[in-house]
Amino acid sequence: MRKVRLAINAGSATLKFRAYAEDGHTLLVKGLVEHFGQAGGRLTLADGKGVPLLEHELADSRRDIAVAAVINALADRQLTVTAVLHRVVHGGSRFSEPVRLTPQLRAELEEFVPLAPLHQPVSLAVIDAFTALDERLVQIACFDTAFHASQPEVATRFGIARHWHEEGVRRYGFHGLSYAAIARRLPELGLAEGKVVVCHLGSGASACAISQGRSIASSMGFSAVDGLLMGTRPGALDPEVLLYWMEHEGMGVAEVRRELYKNSGLLGVSGLSADMRELLASHEPAAREAIELFCYRVVREIGALAAAMKGLDAVVFTAGIGERSPEIRGRVLKQLAWLGFELDLSANLSHARRLSTAGSQRSAWMIPTDEEGEMLRSAAHLLG
Repeated sequence: MRKVRLAINAGSATLKFRAYAEDGHTLLVKGLVEHFGQAGGRLTLADGKGVPLLEHELADSRRDIAVAAVINALADRQLTVTAVLHRVVHGGSRFSEPVRLTPQLRAELEEFVPLAPLHQPVSLAVIDAFTALDERLVQIACFDTAFHASQPEVATRFGIARHWHEEGVRRYGFHGLSYAAIARRLPELGLAEGKVVVCHLGSGASACAISQGRSIASSMGFSAVDGLLMGTRPGALDPEVLLYWMEHEGMGVAEVRRELYKNSGLLGVSGLSADMRELLASHEPAAREAIELFCYRVVREIGALAAAMKGLDAVVFTAGIGERSPEIRGRVLKQLAWLGFELDLSANLSHARRLSTAGSQRSAWMIPTDEEGEMLRSAAHLLG
């Protein structure tokens, strides 16, 4: 049996995982559980180069059954897991680097469920599932909020009473593992000392101002609902809208949360789909409006983040939409032409790394994110 380290990226409906050799660099196997925790779950497995190895329907919808299926699929290929690294969305202001999980630390992470009600419970359920399989297994939590711990105090505050900030009602920022992975690669682009806005555009979307490799400000705040328009989340929203729903429409907290997390964003505006690919293929006016609003919010946030850094050298696109949609990248960069971005149409269509022309005043790039690999790199000191 070959020993592996397993990086787990659990979402509300999917479980992504990658198995690395003990050197922490060699990717041996990667996989996905679709409809995670739901009926109709399916496990797919591929080798490190993406060659399919397995496709298996899960008979049971429970998350612990899916986790066991992952372990068994790896064991069938003579791979035994010695350590599991979990992407945990919220670490509050308490955790600014990866930690090895203990029962006490696991209990502390429960305190952040109200701050990330969609994601935190799933992460905890997966941790518990691995503990039930083998309580001696080394498990490490890697936090999406940690990268943003470098933000100046002023970037973390809301304009509310001081005691709320001291009790934890503040801006945190998310997608930190993705941003940390991109920040590691900025020196390759000659941007080690640069002022860069990174746009993590996917079903969940955000943008981050990175100066000299450090987070300066983020579009997301207290929760992962704030900022950009997303697949089913609205992004920036006047809080009076929530009060209106509750006072005049009679909606309770659960209904408001469902509206914010499940019924808004691209899905809500278009009335058709949360999938950008489907919207781009549609001729419906509402689909076009949803796309236009998505790009408008990205462009507006780039301007705000550039102001926070007092300058801008480059824009980087990453994540599902950012990596795969030349249409969205092109729309955003054309709206930024006044800032000195000149789009290279051929490079954009071919998904090249550099998207701007050689003569562009500011540069634009597409870099694939690597959240799972970043987990291994950031926790290397805990693994030995």
